[in-house]
Amino acid sequence: MADLCKASASGNLSRVLFLLKNGGSVNGLNKYKRTALQVAQLGNTAVIEALLRAGADPNLRDPVLALTVMHDAAREGFADSVRVLLAYRADPNLVDEKGNLPLHHAASEGHLEATRLLIAATADPRAPNGLGLSAGQLARIYGRVETGQHIEDYLGTD
Repeated sequence: MADLCKASASGNLSRVLFLLKNGGSVNGLNKYKRTALQVAQLGNTAVIEALLRAGADPNLRDPVLALTVMHDAAREGFADSVRVLLAYRADPNLVDEKGNLPLHHAASEGHLEATRLLIAATADPRAPNGLGLSAGQLARIYGRVETGQHIEDYLGTD
């Protein structure tokens, strides 16, 4: 478990593949109660895809804030990782403990490409978070003009 998590966190694809081939538990937990996918380098789509191909559950939640890997990738703006997660059926409609969709995270940080991917995949892109704010409202509040404009154009209004 720990070895697979370490390899995943360091982005060591060859080690990840070796461990998976030799019985590494893809959904096993490290001492912090996180899986290899949850600690993977978010920008390393090759490692993320290898873990997903091996059966990693992209919808497991972080034990602290109920975040999924999709929330993390969206918040950090790793659009390629968001794309891979969506391809492997990560659910963009799961909310964290504050009621935020991954779309809320991408929009509030102004990550335009991640927002583009998520708005098209989210069942209700107008959904409010726990504070009653939509992704478009968050983008405007945080001065993410281009992202806010994209959301407004996509939805017609927000």
